[in-house]
Amino acid sequence: QETDGFQVKRPGDVSVRCTLLLMLDYQPPQFKLDPRMARLLGIHTQTRSAIVQALWQYIKTNKLQDSHDKEYVSCDKYFQQIFDCPRLKFSEMPQRLTNLLLPPDPIIINHMISVDPSDQKKTACYDIDVEVDDPLKSQMSNFLLSTTNQQEIAVLDVKIHDTIESINQLKTQRDFMLSFSNHPQEFIQDWIKSQWRDYKVMTDIIGNPEEERRAEFYHEPWTQEGVGRFIFSKIQQRRQELEQVLGIRIT
Repeated sequence: QETDGFQVKRPGDVSVRCTLLLMLDYQPPQFKLDPRMARLLGIHTQTRSAIVQALWQYIKTNKLQDSHDKEYVSCDKYFQQIFDCPRLKFSEMPQRLTNLLLPPDPIIINHMISVDPSDQKKTACYDIDVEVDDPLKSQMSNFLLSTTNQQEIAVLDVKIHDTIESINQLKTQRDFMLSFSNHPQEFIQDWIKSQWRDYKVMTDIIGNPEEERRAEFYHEPWTQEGVGRFIFSKIQQRRQELEQVLGIRIT
């Protein structure tokens, strides 16, 4: 039965310390895990469905399901310590898990039953954490399942994407201007080198820009042959243009 309070009395003329154990009525029921399994799954007290879900997640994460026979789980060293077997069937898991489920720990309150008349007017308060259903859970579920809301969410996703793109572009521009303002000369040199590398990639140009900008580079022995090949290619190009215009083949 529901109650908003209770009294603890003990006849006598001497103050006595007492321990109160409060067993919470969890709905749905919750269980305390065996310490070994609790350390493995990172769960202390939870519902049976949540424990099974965490157990299945551990099996998937560590790839313990037998690749040839999906009905079996290959136990790692931790499972072997807990279940005491090298492999087990999924159908055996609920029964083996039941042996690892314990009643939840009670809430322990240490209280002093005092015979001092001045203490009888004192009030002791204790904070007890309890889980309650979130009232917004059903509203959020209905909101996400609504077709109209899905369209609104899609529109908002597009706006968020566009906003992020705009922020990234503005950040790039800011970094560009900030680098130029801090070190103009170094920035210009680095920028020219970067542009030249991009130009070489786009036009498939091969060479060393630092060497090519010096006059000595064009006095090498290969320059005569290079100039001859360039002039020959230009003559051939001009010849093809004349043949197309005149409609004849020049031999």
